[in-house]
Amino acid sequence: MALDTELPFDNLTEGEEQPSKTYRLDLDGKRVRGYADGLEAVKQAIDKALRTARYKNIIYDETYGSELHSVLLDPSTTKEFIEVSFPRLIREALSNDTRILGVSGFSFEYSKDSVLVRFTANTIFGSVEVEWCAF
Repeated sequence: MALDTELPFDNLTEGEEQPSKTYRLDLDGKRVRGYADGLEAVKQAIDKALRTARYKNIIYDETYGSELHSVLLDPSTTKEFIEVSFPRLIREALSNDTRILGVSGFSFEYSKDSVLVRFTANTIFGSVEVEWCAF
């Protein structure tokens, strides 16, 4: 049975940019403390996207999070592989956030069991220097 209902497509508008305001996460205190907006909210979103393992949390779809953890957990991973793959994986993890225009200037610092990644994120609010430590 076919439906002859006409849908009101003439009322559709182009998608609009959503506001950036969100809850401020205090990760050390494990609490929500007020709100973050603008560059601070984007910096928090970057950290959260990189911390979240892609495909591992059913609350998120397959486009959210990063695959950095799987690279680090592989015992055959070398420093050279990290330095080649991390920029691509970070770009992929942040590609769905329309507030982030690009990332560049990657540098890596290694300790016995972790890697500190530094890069610049260019956003619609300006540039922000990001330091992200992976264990």
